[in-house]
Amino acid sequence: MNYKDYYKVLGVPKTAAEKDIKSAYRKLARKWHPDANPTNQKQAEEKFKEISEAYEVLGDSEKRRKYDALGSDWENAERQADAQRRYRSQQAASGAQSDPFAGAQFSNGAGGPSGFSDFFDSFFSGVGKRGAPGAQRSPFAERGGDLETEIDLTLAEAFAGGPRTITLQMEDNCPRCNGTGTSNNTICPQCHGTGRVIANKRFDVTVPKGVRDGQRIRLAGQGSRGAGGGPNGDLYLVVHLKTDPKFERKGDDLYVDVTVDIYDLVLGTEARVPTMTGDVTVTIPPGTQNNKLLRLTGKGMPKVRGSGNGDEYVRLIGKLPTQLSERERELFEELAALRTAKA
Repeated sequence: MNYKDYYKVLGVPKTAAEKDIKSAYRKLARKWHPDANPTNQKQAEEKFKEISEAYEVLGDSEKRRKYDALGSDWENAERQADAQRRYRSQQAASGAQSDPFAGAQFSNGAGGPSGFSDFFDSFFSGVGKRGAPGAQRSPFAERGGDLETEIDLTLAEAFAGGPRTITLQMEDNCPRCNGTGTSNNTICPQCHGTGRVIANKRFDVTVPKGVRDGQRIRLAGQGSRGAGGGPNGDLYLVVHLKTDPKFERKGDDLYVDVTVDIYDLVLGTEARVPTMTGDVTVTIPPGTQNNKLLRLTGKGMPKVRGSGNGDEYVRLIGKLPTQLSERERELFEELAALRTAKA
């Protein structure tokens, strides 16, 4: 990234008054406007953009103060800005589990391309609210980009829903200079003029009851900072449900396996089975087949859209006896003979 001498571009001294800067800009803009240079349009477009960029900074008092404060420290500031660019790039591409914001997607956020130079984007894209007369102004009032990351939940947490606090590592306004890049008319020593720092940020999240795997929770205004006074983007938390050791979820329904003695399937009994709100007693009718599903109405997951809950299905798994005694074997043989005779 190369340093931009905006005073040299407009041909004015550093002590130039605001009216002189405006006058110089208008004179150069008329000279280099692409419409006035039909035979040399490409060069004129580049020159006109350079002039517009210079006036965008020097014609705005806040940007000009920051530009003047950069001074000889601009290279340190550039290193800070470059580190933040690398951070954003790594965040977008990384899948490292040690990074709580790994895999985040950044788009059109603070520091994004303005149509001007990298130098401008690094230090001035989020400062001030005015654009050069005749210049394209849309980049200077741009909504911040949306961010996206995963949030891990247990099935019990998804069932209960409710408030939850998470901490993510992300870019934010520098707390020392409040995002301006300058402090006491000098370059901010904490962010080196970029106006942004990388820090841990806490969020209070309300998890909807019954939230599903892959569903997104939107935190409005918690994404990338907008440029030029534009609104912030949104932060989306993509729900990832951890595998539950007991229940299997299918839509809003839950499935659970319960092992019972084969005698209970044959003779019938009452058994305790787990649900998300505690154990309940179910009746197993005599002659129940192995792998039979019993339905518990309304014992599944809360429905995110609509009211009520799904159902729970209890799969009865018969447990065969092992290490039979001699007498037990005799009884099974007698039972087998009876069944064969009956058939």
